[in-house]
Amino acid sequence: MTRLATASLAGTAIEFYDFFVYGTAAALVLGPLFFPTFSPLAGTLAAFGTFAVGFISRPLGSVVFGHIGDRYGRRPVLFASLSLTGIATVAVGCVPTYGSIGVAAPVLLLVLRFLQGLGLGGEWGGAVLLTAEHAPANRRGLWASFPQIGPSVGFLLANGVMLALSASLTDAQFAAWGWRVPFWAAGLLAAAGLLLRTSLSETPQFKELAESGERASVPLTEVVRDHWRLVLLTAGALAVGYAVFYAVTTWSLSYATEHLGVSRTVMLTCIMAAVAIKGAATPFAAMLSDRYGRKPLCLAGCAAAALWMFPMVALLHTAEPLLMFLGFLGAQLAFITMFAVVAAYLPELYEPRVRCTGAAVGYNLAGVLGGALTPLVATAVAHGEGPPWGVALYLTAIALLSLGCFALLPETRPVADPVAEPAAA
Repeated sequence: MTRLATASLAGTAIEFYDFFVYGTAAALVLGPLFFPTFSPLAGTLAAFGTFAVGFISRPLGSVVFGHIGDRYGRRPVLFASLSLTGIATVAVGCVPTYGSIGVAAPVLLLVLRFLQGLGLGGEWGGAVLLTAEHAPANRRGLWASFPQIGPSVGFLLANGVMLALSASLTDAQFAAWGWRVPFWAAGLLAAAGLLLRTSLSETPQFKELAESGERASVPLTEVVRDHWRLVLLTAGALAVGYAVFYAVTTWSLSYATEHLGVSRTVMLTCIMAAVAIKGAATPFAAMLSDRYGRKPLCLAGCAAAALWMFPMVALLHTAEPLLMFLGFLGAQLAFITMFAVVAAYLPELYEPRVRCTGAAVGYNLAGVLGGALTPLVATAVAHGEGPPWGVALYLTAIALLSLGCFALLPETRPVADPVAEPAAA
C-alpha cells in the first residue's frame, strides 16, 4: 500500500503542478501578455477565462478516461492522462505572446488549456481508484487520501518555482521569459512520474470484473441512466471545495496584487504556507472518516466554510501578511475536512463496473461549478474601496448549496468491504 499510495500521490502532484502553474500565471502575467488590447480588469477576466476552460474540459476528460478505466483498467488511465497533461503544459511555455503572433496567441493558449484539463479529468479517477480498490476497508479513508495530498504538493511546487523566479528576477525579466520556466519544468516532472508508475499493478476489483465479464459496455450510458441523481449530488456537494480553494489560491492572488498593492512574493508566501498546512492535515482528516464516517466530516467542512468566508475576506482586505495567512488557513482547513474524505467516499458511492466514470464525472463537474466560475465571478464583483463582501456572499452561498447536497448523500463507511479485499501490496 505504501508503494501504491506514493505512486498515486506523485502522479497527482505532477498533474496538479501542471494545472496550478497556469492558474498562478493567469493571475500574474497572462492578461497583459496575451490580451494587451484589453483594460487591466478585462485582461484579468480574459486570462481567468482561459483558466476556466481547463475546468470545462475536465468532465470530458473524466468521460474519455473513465471509459478506458472501466473497460480496460485503471492502470492505462494513469499513463495516458499524465502524458497528455505534461505535453500540453510544456507547450504552454512555448506559446508566443500576442505581440509576436497576434490573436493566434490566446487561441493557442485556449487549446492547450483545454488539453490540460482533459488530462487532469482522467488522472483523479485513476489515481484514487488505484489506492481505494487496493486498500483494506477499515483504512480506506487513510490510504485513499494520499492522492488528495498530491494537489497540495503540486501547488507548492508550482508556486515555489514562481516565488523563486518572482523574487530573483525583475518584473521585465519575469514577464519576458521567467513565467515560462515552470511550464518547461513540467516535462521533467512528467517523465519522472511515468517512470514511477511503470511498476504499478492493476487493481483487484477490476481484475475480478474482467474475469467475470461484468465490465460495462458503455459506462457513461449506465451512469446517466442509473446514477444521474448521484452524479448531480456529488457535483453540487464538492463545488464548495473548488470554490474555496481557487478563491484563495487564484483570485486572492490577483486581487491583492492589483487592488491592495501587496507584492507577489508576500502573497505567494502567505498562500503557500496555508496550503502546506492543509496538505499535512489531509491524512488526519481522512483517518477521522475511517473512525466516524465520511458524511460527518463532509458536513463539518461545509459548515466551517460557510461560517468562515466573511472573516476570510475581511482578513484579506487588511493586506497584513499574518492576518491574510490566518484567513487563508481557516479556509484551507475547512476545505480539506471535506476533500480528504472524498477519495474514499466517491468510489464507495458507485458500483464497481461504472466506478471510474461515475466518481470522476461527479468530481470534475464540481470543478466546473466551483473552480471555473469562482475567479471570474469574484473578479467581477470585487470592486470599490471596501472589502469585497460580494465574494464572501458568493462563497457562502456555494457552501450552503454543498451542505444541502451532502445532507442528501448516504453514509458509506463500510462495516464489510464493498470495494476491495484487503491487499498486501
